[in-house]
Amino acid sequence: MSSPQNVNIMLVDDHQILRDGLKNIIQQKANFKIIGEASNGRDAIKLCAKLNPDVVVTDIAMEGLNGIEAAKQITKAQPEIKIIGLSMHANKKFIQGMFKAGGYGYLLKDGDSEELITAITTVMQNRKYLSKNINPDYLKLLHDKSDQKKLSSREIEVLQLIAEGNSSKKIGELLFLSSKTVDVHRNNLMKKLDLHTIPELTKYAIREGLTSL
Repeated sequence: MSSPQNVNIMLVDDHQILRDGLKNIIQQKANFKIIGEASNGRDAIKLCAKLNPDVVVTDIAMEGLNGIEAAKQITKAQPEIKIIGLSMHANKKFIQGMFKAGGYGYLLKDGDSEELITAITTVMQNRKYLSKNINPDYLKLLHDKSDQKKLSSREIEVLQLIAEGNSSKKIGELLFLSSKTVDVHRNNLMKKLDLHTIPELTKYAIREGLTSL
């Protein structure tokens, strides 16, 4: 990890133009340095293992592997990394999911540039940051119960990919699993959630904030 005076930051978003905008804001601070960029959650996990940034600023709604599940896997492997979620919406499921995944901050994309700097500075002090435009009572949602606690990280990955319209074969290729194993995960999802069709799984994934489709 870098010293408190120098903060190494990684950006994760599937839109290059947004990453460029964030980069321009962050690099105005002399002690803030962008050391890596990723366009999806899966690449973010690999890049974090390689670069070990201090802070990751990540979009939440990304195809393939959303920012919340990526945050969960990153913090499990590298708990010292501070993750700030970035979203268009003050969605209680997203907020709950990001902090439960080990995230340290949650920002809205329509916030000002000064708030982004404030959020990074705050999380580097080991303090949580919630966008000033979000009701602070939402943090109480961390104690709410959710069906997602029944699901493993692998099942959540499979669920998101199913909801995004991928076949068992395609999911298997993305996750390095056989189609048969993917089908087992799908059947387990249906049993655990008491859902019986792909459309029902898709609706559940959207409602729980696993995908924005």
